[in-house]
Amino acid sequence: MLTTSATEPQAFKDAVRTQWNQSAKGWNDHTAQIRVWLRQATEAMLDMAGVARNSRVLDVAAGAGDQTLDIAQRVGPQGLVTATDISPAILTLAQDNARRAGYNNVQTLVADGELLPFEPASFDAAVCRLGLMFFPNPLKGLQELHRVVRPGGGVCTLVFSRPEKNPCIGILMSTALKHAGLPPRDPYQPGGLLSLGKPGLADELFRSAGFRDVATTVLGAPFRLPSARHYLEFIQSSASPIQQILGKLDAAAAQAAWSEMEERLDQFTTTDGWEGPNELLLTAARR
Repeated sequence: MLTTSATEPQAFKDAVRTQWNQSAKGWNDHTAQIRVWLRQATEAMLDMAGVARNSRVLDVAAGAGDQTLDIAQRVGPQGLVTATDISPAILTLAQDNARRAGYNNVQTLVADGELLPFEPASFDAAVCRLGLMFFPNPLKGLQELHRVVRPGGGVCTLVFSRPEKNPCIGILMSTALKHAGLPPRDPYQPGGLLSLGKPGLADELFRSAGFRDVATTVLGAPFRLPSARHYLEFIQSSASPIQQILGKLDAAAAQAAWSEMEERLDQFTTTDGWEGPNELLLTAARR
């Protein structure tokens, strides 16, 4: 059976929780841009998972809950959405967003995606949007999804594809590592932004977790913003690995890194603004 694990996974999770608690407001403040960027991918994810009226849906690594609200609308008042995340701070924002939007069918619960606190077959469907790649052991996370979704229920995850199709991430990472005096990293190492982008890996993990009818769809998702600087402001507001690397530098050294990133990212400026290439993988399966 295929396994994937990171060194000292608990320390990794603790660090991720701390960073997302600190970045929660900044991420939530960019909801409008994130929503436009991932609108098509989110709709496809919900379709592939079989999110339907009156169903019980689990949203893992839900963040501030942009997609949670889409699920709540789909399942209707008789349905239920349970949004989990490792960060209490960002889940508080998700619950507030649901309340302000008038959805009473959303509940939130702080939980580790690799150890879900639910009984077997508790949900009709489950999704995880841009979260599974951060799991130190994504196979364990998928095994948990397999356990808590009812037989016949659908699951769909959304992750970044391979490095050459996501050049902005490569620019950010290579520049940050260079300024921090660190060696290049394997882009597929567990817990990284591109860790599940290797062709065939997601399918293999899903099958190893016990899922059937596994299929991965490739989807282009360019990030359109006014400028490269706006993209960097978005990155600076998130708990990305870039922040982890540059957080160890003094202010001047960190600023030098951000300035070089902006210069390199300017290559994606068009006559209509900035358009950063991204490619995503939607992996859907049945319990």
